[in-house]
Amino acid sequence: MREPDALISTDTLARSLGDASLRVFDCTTYLEPTPAGSDDPYIAVPGHKSFADAHIPGADFLDLQGEFSDATTRLRFMMPSVAQLEAAFGRHGIGNDSRVVLYSIGTMMWATRFWWMLKALGFDGAAVLDGGFDKWRAEGRPVETGAAKGYPPARFVAKPRPGRFVDKQAVLAATTNPKAVIVNALGPQFHKGLEPSRYGRAGRVPGSVNVPAATLVDPQTKAFTALDDAEAKFAAAGIAKDKHVIAYCGGGISATIDLFLLHQLGFDDITLYDASMGEWARDTTLPIEQG
Repeated sequence: MREPDALISTDTLARSLGDASLRVFDCTTYLEPTPAGSDDPYIAVPGHKSFADAHIPGADFLDLQGEFSDATTRLRFMMPSVAQLEAAFGRHGIGNDSRVVLYSIGTMMWATRFWWMLKALGFDGAAVLDGGFDKWRAEGRPVETGAAKGYPPARFVAKPRPGRFVDKQAVLAATTNPKAVIVNALGPQFHKGLEPSRYGRAGRVPGSVNVPAATLVDPQTKAFTALDDAEAKFAAAGIAKDKHVIAYCGGGISATIDLFLLHQLGFDDITLYDASMGEWARDTTLPIEQG
């Protein structure tokens, strides 16, 4: 594992609670159906209620769409300006020397999204809780209820790493580049275009391969699959370290599970198509592939 400190077990976190430099965050968002006739693929609902019902003791809550996304576009969860993120992370008590633990409910993808964003900002002090809150609860560990108490504000100064996000033009160019591989993290039924897509046209970015994020997580424990298993799945799809790897999904969230494991496997040239199928499927000037 390239960066062991980027993944934290429930045991280690339980022993660390109360450390002055520790910042623990619930990152959960829920995707709810839109009313009939709506043009949006889903409604993004921050997990404030489930946080108030139960959270890891001392944790704060991060609202991805509300505070940490670009509000000037109809697309959900788009990476905002560096200045917006510096201010938002600082408000929540993250300084450059903080030790951050990110978790979410139901799936780790909300935590890995924040991890990827922080990586893009040059911050290496974040870890994803392996198995998330589901594993924490299943093990009978203590929880708190009520609203977040928060952490004292801090000064967060980004040192952006270029190339962590790409746009549709870069993805389109990669479809004909033999040195690139485009990875779809959605389920196989959506990759093949066998089911209607809530994003628009059914199908995939032409030439993309499929490594569903769901196959990289143990369905029972909600923890990441073993690294050798993940490595075998990526290799079977033709994803090699000498390729420029672009990952995408529906809204730039579940693909960060693929990216987290690719990073841990030592891949360097990896990036995220932030707008993903939320943009690609609706833009009829872009090609789409089925079958």
